[in-house]
Amino acid sequence: MSKELIKIALDEIARGTAEIIDMERIEKLVTEFYENGTTYKVKAGFDPTGADLHLGHTVLLQKLKIFQKHGGRVQLLIGDFTATIGDPTGKSETRKVLDRDTIMANAKTYQEQVFNVIDESKTEVVFNAQWLEALGAGGMVALTTTFSVARMLERDDFEKRYKSGQSISISEFLYPLLQGYDSVELKSDIELGGTDQKFNLLMGRHLQRAYGVGKEQAILMMPILEGLDGVQKMSKSLDNYIGITEEPKDIYAKTLSISDELMWRYYEILSEKSLEEIAKISDEVADGILHPKVVKENLALELVARFYNEESANMAKREFDNVFKSNKIPTDIAEFELESDIWICKALMDVGIEPSTSQARRDIKQGAVRIDQEKISDIKMNLQSGEYILQVGKRKFAKVKVK
Repeated sequence: MSKELIKIALDEIARGTAEIIDMERIEKLVTEFYENGTTYKVKAGFDPTGADLHLGHTVLLQKLKIFQKHGGRVQLLIGDFTATIGDPTGKSETRKVLDRDTIMANAKTYQEQVFNVIDESKTEVVFNAQWLEALGAGGMVALTTTFSVARMLERDDFEKRYKSGQSISISEFLYPLLQGYDSVELKSDIELGGTDQKFNLLMGRHLQRAYGVGKEQAILMMPILEGLDGVQKMSKSLDNYIGITEEPKDIYAKTLSISDELMWRYYEILSEKSLEEIAKISDEVADGILHPKVVKENLALELVARFYNEESANMAKREFDNVFKSNKIPTDIAEFELESDIWICKALMDVGIEPSTSQARRDIKQGAVRIDQEKISDIKMNLQSGEYILQVGKRKFAKVKVK
């Protein structure tokens, strides 16, 4: 029986991964859990450089949840020290340094959000300032002797910046060393990260060996989740993300906006359905039994239910169908008061459904702006006293009372 459970566990662990280094060690750890009840340490680090988590972050969190199911004790590392440097991974220039108050506020928000996905009772939250500040100057110098500048410059993003004459600060060289030292301190058995983190993850193995920890962590890398555009990495700055604390109706609507092709990738990486279930759904779509839109709706329902509940998911679907299929107005529109004779473009910006007056102009010219469900084309229009429903596209609404 345990052999069958071990195989199921290893299949779930390997699902959707981009690369695993030392799968033999992972297999040994999982086997020891099922045969002897021995748990093991799984580390995942998050630098609290932003306040909210999106679906891209949950790719790692869901894999942590799988490890928890099969004997892993999660070490959720909040990089309150490393966030003051900023991970240089994939950056073409030195990151701005965050202040301590912002970092700690973000860290608190992270902790509140991650337990929507992983089991808090099987998680230890740790902050790396606890040991990195204690390293002191002597410890920091000793850490730098474990790795050469030449090897550091082999890293792709550093190499590109060095060859193009762009600045690389010494603190950025320290970042992968500090992240690796976290694994020394925590004596991690496995570390998870995205494919863009490979250099930093391998540093953990290197430093565990250099400091004589007695083990070398296995590494599991997850693919980078594409954003709603299906091209670039999901990112708040690119506005192609689905935040896990967004309103249910927004999570639902944004999920339905993805392409049919991207939908299957989201199913593989984000859904809790088995690969067999997903393959069956795919076959039914190919055979014309299921419409891709229904499959996408089911994914949207699953994601909303995960971060809220089934009732919220069903309400989000009803609201979406009400607005999009029946061309009706949502029931919970934000209300605003504005002064009379306000320029329409400024009104759209002031109520938050346009980012700028220039974007409002463009959207009006393209026929994307409606007042009381009627398209407008006059970019010079002013709103007089009265009540209006302003709309941009199919998802942005505001109720305005002009005094």
